[in-house]
Amino acid sequence: MDSLDNVTILESAQPKTKASKKNKKSRWREIEAFKDNQLLEKELEDLDWSLNLD
Repeated sequence: MDSLDNVTILESAQPKTKASKKNKKSRWREIEAFKDNQLLEKELEDLDWSLNLD
């Protein structure tokens, strides 16, 4: 019975690991989207300045 307990513990630990990886990927995507948004805003500001100088 002891080996069955170990299998149960291992099975219960796996979903937590998968969920953790999924959360990390999701968080990374949020960070990338934020950086892309900042870059876009900077580019738009640069375009606005060039239009005002003309």
